[in-house]
Amino acid sequence: MMGQSMQVRPGSFFLLNCIPLLQRAREVVNTDFITNSRVQTISKGLKKQEKNDGGCEWYICEGFQLVLKKQVEALEALGVCPQMKDEILCNFWRCYLQKSKQAYCKRPAGETVKTLSVCESSTDVDSDPERPSLLHLLSLSESEGDLQTDCSFASSVSKVSESTSVYSGSVDGSLYLMKNQKEKLRMTMPMTLSFCYLALLWVREPITLSEFLRFVVEGHIPYMNVFQHFPEKMKLCGLDLKIFCVESWPEYKEVFNKMHELAAFLDLPRFPDITESCFLHPDMLCMKYLMEANLPDELHNWTCRVVKKIGIGEVDFLTLTPGNKSTRKVKYDVLAAAVIVVVLKLLFLLDDHYEWLLSEFAEERNKNNTEGGPYFEFKKWYEVVKHSLDVEQKKLDEEKAKYLWRCEKPLFYSVKNKSKVLKRRQMVVNLQNQFGKLSGSVQRAEKPNPSSFQLSWSEENTDGSCFHGHSLKGVLQEKCGLLTVMNPDYWLCTVKLCNEKLCGHLAHYREVEFPQSYHFVLGLFSFLLRIQPSYIHDEVCMIEHRLFNKKLCKKLKYNTVLRKIKRPKTSSVKPM
Repeated sequence: MMGQSMQVRPGSFFLLNCIPLLQRAREVVNTDFITNSRVQTISKGLKKQEKNDGGCEWYICEGFQLVLKKQVEALEALGVCPQMKDEILCNFWRCYLQKSKQAYCKRPAGETVKTLSVCESSTDVDSDPERPSLLHLLSLSESEGDLQTDCSFASSVSKVSESTSVYSGSVDGSLYLMKNQKEKLRMTMPMTLSFCYLALLWVREPITLSEFLRFVVEGHIPYMNVFQHFPEKMKLCGLDLKIFCVESWPEYKEVFNKMHELAAFLDLPRFPDITESCFLHPDMLCMKYLMEANLPDELHNWTCRVVKKIGIGEVDFLTLTPGNKSTRKVKYDVLAAAVIVVVLKLLFLLDDHYEWLLSEFAEERNKNNTEGGPYFEFKKWYEVVKHSLDVEQKKLDEEKAKYLWRCEKPLFYSVKNKSKVLKRRQMVVNLQNQFGKLSGSVQRAEKPNPSSFQLSWSEENTDGSCFHGHSLKGVLQEKCGLLTVMNPDYWLCTVKLCNEKLCGHLAHYREVEFPQSYHFVLGLFSFLLRIQPSYIHDEVCMIEHRLFNKKLCKKLKYNTVLRKIKRPKTSSVKPM
């Protein structure tokens, strides 16, 4: 089907073909024929939009643009402000395409095709107000236009792609994978999550990175098999599957590091300030995690004191400044969890001995206590939380084990195997339906609505399973008009921190070297944040060294040992 032509400005034509994924603008050198004339034919040198198999020619960056579009639409459905899509994420994506020279850039004449470059022939996109913006296409429907690229260059890329022996549905799939890893930041599926959370951080949405990744795993945000939502004419096969097919859950560390690399690559300015009223501030997050961990509300006063004393609640410490190597990359959720762990160590020591003595004391006081709220019992809290944690962990493990990694849409790596794959897939579906009818299996229920809390506790329960209103009088004493801890001792996780840039972490964490109570608390927050316990342990060590910096410097100067940990006779937790 011939495309319709529309004159955009003198000397250029904008071609709208029947395949809407790619639009092309081509400069006309000789303008003598333009007056009182109409375009009747299209040059045969242009690449064909339609392929023999009914698909169209598309580029990898277009695929990632569709992925971002689906993800941001899912975030909008969850309640994210609509400005994030068109005003924030679109600008980030447009800046990335320009800096990576995939679009919105000038390609020098005679340049050889060495790397993936889908560039416009114009010097500046904004110079032509009538030309549609690439990033604003994210807010359009899939049936409308998309990337604008240089036709002659696209034709050359197409020829190179066709000459390769490896099959690919996209034009530049093989070239994309052949790129040098040391080149500019290359787009990947985990980077789509980095893009989204970077935009969420800019608008300061009340969602942490761990919560965002949990929504991804639960299927509320498209990530696994998201290419099933590609238009029918965007054929995905061969090497394209290595780029868009995901076979593992997103990792916190990878998405976090890519987010900071991306912010520096885009040369973004300082992000909006993280103030005390912001959800990502440690005081706010500590309140949330104390509720979810079923800990007393009075602990929030202590977490606020620790945050203020070591200065991790300051705006300059919390606000992201891309490219500033002197500032530490803050993991807001991990930092808040680590503050709670440090406070628990300050009050209960968590050495597998002192916390159990306090529990026995609180239990005796609760028997004779007739006024005020009950005293907090660490032993009872451990029993209640461990039971709920084991149940939720078992559910999570079962869901991961039952997860179907294969998508509903059949995939094939070559045209020769297409018919075999389709027949085999149809056979599997028929067998599943037959066995399902024989076994009487119930179809899966719809996904529950996403929640910020994985563990919920209600004070209305009469079984005493909620500890929010319990008192800390059993572990505190009044001194000079202030409440202080009864036990002045404290054990450090490590005396000397590692070089985070060289080792990748601040301290080593091995479970056998630490008390079981400490490990249980780390495991609790590790489940809530869906991260490794070592990540929280690193932040705990950082907070401890900020908190006891003066004492550490003084004692290390004279080469003395800070304090030996008095471990109990057995390394296991006392039987409940």
